Amino acid sequence: MSQSQKAKEQFSFNEKLMPQPEMLEERKSKRSLFIGIPKETNPYESRIMLTPQAVKQLTEDGHQIAIESNAGIKSRWNDEDYVSAGAIIKTRKEIFNSEIVIKVSPFEEDEIKLLTGNQLIISALHFNTQSLKKIKLLKEKKITAVGIELMKDDENYNPFVQTMNEIAGILAINTANEYLSNPVLGKGILLGGITGIPAAKVIIIGAGTAGEYAARTAIGLGAQVKVFDNSVSKLQNLKSKLGIQLFTSVLQKQVIANTLKTADVLIGALDDTKDENNIIISKKMISSMKKGSVIIDLNTDSASCFATSDITHFGNPAFEIHGIIHYCVPNMASKAPRTASVALSNSIFPILQKISHEKNTSNIIRSITEIRNGTYIYEGILTNERIAKKFNIDYRDIELLSSFY
Repeated sequence: MSQSQKAKEQFSFNEKLMPQPEMLEERKSKRSLFIGIPKETNPYESRIMLTPQAVKQLTEDGHQIAIESNAGIKSRWNDEDYVSAGAIIKTRKEIFNSEIVIKVSPFEEDEIKLLTGNQLIISALHFNTQSLKKIKLLKEKKITAVGIELMKDDENYNPFVQTMNEIAGILAINTANEYLSNPVLGKGILLGGITGIPAAKVIIIGAGTAGEYAARTAIGLGAQVKVFDNSVSKLQNLKSKLGIQLFTSVLQKQVIANTLKTADVLIGALDDTKDENNIIISKKMISSMKKGSVIIDLNTDSASCFATSDITHFGNPAFEIHGIIHYCVPNMASKAPRTASVALSNSIFPILQKISHEKNTSNIIRSITEIRNGTYIYEGILTNERIAKKFNIDYRDIELLSSFY
């Protein structure tokens, strides 16, 4: 081997030993996060954003997790589970002093007041429950607020909505079955029927994820199912997935009106829209339904398609109009808190890992698509058009705003 070849090999070997630019940048960009998880004050919210397993991985990666005592108790995780995973039990005030505060329910006024300012908060937005006062408080504290139902990636996929809709779709049918079979409130009939007795008729408005899982569950119980949606491709996809002769139709009012007259269960499961009002089923159409029928609205917190819907909670989940039972609990998935919490944790965990690679909020917004799409307030500046229209206030486009920071 020539001297020049030996020199080249030695140079190549030494070069490999030197820190590479990509490795230096990776080490440089990683930082320790201080994440706070408060206990939910909503008595009807049983979920938690991080499981002990996720907390263990995050703390092993060098992050600090502060959790309020009994925050996970409704999902069947106690304080010891979280302490063993590396979390620290802290006071409520200390939790809200964290760099990042994550919770399931929207932040309430008293919780926003506990925030110290210039923080990143992640929770559900629940558009229909937002108030101008809460928005103003967040703006005053220059908070960056992210709504989990808005967090779509580059492929327009939202893991939070996807998994919660899967759970909600299943629970919607189970809940409808409970009320339908109730001899006092409902008709005292089974959803699926038995030999010699016809099955109940289930109408589902929406062929998205929630509609799909509602249809799967209803069909599994033996019900007759009809699905309506304005997207022909979604209807075709649903029929292909279920692999059966499923009745589907676009949203034609006359067809729906005729169908509702013989329906036993009506499920509202349209994918969320940007419109505040998305009424498809009028009061007149609902009044034509048989007494004792059941309506389950899965979109009451965002864009209900029923004229008679009104937000309820697990303490008093149902009400009656025209002899029709209405069940309008927005956080339906919380009826299965353990399953729902694992799903939420699986969704937020990779997002937190991505955040740890960014130096500051502006970098987080620019680099992480899910956070950028989910942000409705950026360092005190409203960036959500729908909220701006609701309260008649100014907003800035997040794409333009982030490009200047």
